[in-house]
Amino acid sequence: MYQYKKTQTPERSDSCEIFSSVSEIIGNVRANGDKALSDYSQRFGGKAMDSFRVGEREIEKAYLGISDDLRSAIEAAAHNIAAFASRQLGTLSALDAAETSKGVFLGHDVIPVDSCCCYIPGGNHPLFSTALMLVIPAKTAGVRRVCAAVPPVKGTALPHPATLAALKTAGADEVYAVGGAQAIAAFAYGTESIRPVDIIVGPGNKYVTEAKRQVYGKVGIDFIAGPSEVLVIADSGADPAVIAADILAQSEHDTDAAGILVTTSEKLASEVAREVECQLKDLDTADTARAAWERNGRIIIADSLKEASEIANDIAPEHLEINIAEPFSIKPLLHNYGSLFIGEGSAEVFGDYAAGTNHTLPTMGASRYTGGVSVMTFLKICTFQQVTHEGIKHIADTSAVMAVNEGLTAHARAALIRKNSPQRR
Repeated sequence: MYQYKKTQTPERSDSCEIFSSVSEIIGNVRANGDKALSDYSQRFGGKAMDSFRVGEREIEKAYLGISDDLRSAIEAAAHNIAAFASRQLGTLSALDAAETSKGVFLGHDVIPVDSCCCYIPGGNHPLFSTALMLVIPAKTAGVRRVCAAVPPVKGTALPHPATLAALKTAGADEVYAVGGAQAIAAFAYGTESIRPVDIIVGPGNKYVTEAKRQVYGKVGIDFIAGPSEVLVIADSGADPAVIAADILAQSEHDTDAAGILVTTSEKLASEVAREVECQLKDLDTADTARAAWERNGRIIIADSLKEASEIANDIAPEHLEINIAEPFSIKPLLHNYGSLFIGEGSAEVFGDYAAGTNHTLPTMGASRYTGGVSVMTFLKICTFQQVTHEGIKHIADTSAVMAVNEGLTAHARAALIRKNSPQRR
């Protein structure tokens, strides 16, 4: 293995400043509620606002105001996302009580959280697809109160119409025109007009990400997400134009995004590098994409597909594409990825929009320990037990011995009192 194109390691000197700024914002929102939200809205290019909730009339107007083509595309994508989310839900079921030892009955229930906030980034550049990806799984899971927080378009008091239309299609219960770290604080701790939620999900900039980190514990979160990334495993028969297009599709997100190729062919490596430069010439997002490619793009030449798989597992990318002649031959070797795209036809962009799997995925190696947002994100597996008088006879002494040896005498007493007393109910 060797690096055909190396990444430039960007400097990360702003982490302390971001931590302090976000901590100040959270403290201000906790202390001053809606007034703080209004002040931040003005400070960051919006308007002073007395109310942050977007009314049904504004949402309906946005839904009817977008083009027929866009409305149809949103509804088609929503159908596919809902269909997959429903199938995922079908794999989860309550575990009926069963007698695991005499008189001891154990089981579990699958219970949705009561409420959630879906953070949808984007003011002037809406990511309305994220509205579908977050709200639909939450609604499918059975969450009773699904809120959305969306930054207003700069200079206005409302989010982008396409995002409002997507939220209507997805079935959001409450929509709020508020963004940034202050939105995370509001939904974690509550304000005069915003009730707090149980879990906050969705991507955002580094301030939103840091805010999610700081409120975790008060509320649940999906995961800490960083810049987007794609890794392509390819052999000598892959089309360099297709690979370059996928790398640039990822690179145009922002200058911190990463496009990575791991290939067994040095010829393909050089062809992809040339093709990236060629496609950049007529790309209207070339400024961002080029900066991302130059800073974070990598081409690695592996000695074998097995080694390529090991490299992919070590990097643990958000998106992992297999573009080889027999893609299923290495699928069993791959186990660290946010979402897997099998075969040349399975473009990462299809997962971003319309295939039906979720595009809110772990980054920065987090796929080593978690998957992406799904129906399961909004569900709790809660165990239950019932111990009869016969069961008490079998486990009371065991529990008491363990409790005494941990120095917890009251625990032992709580076990033995049931053994030595008649069971009344």
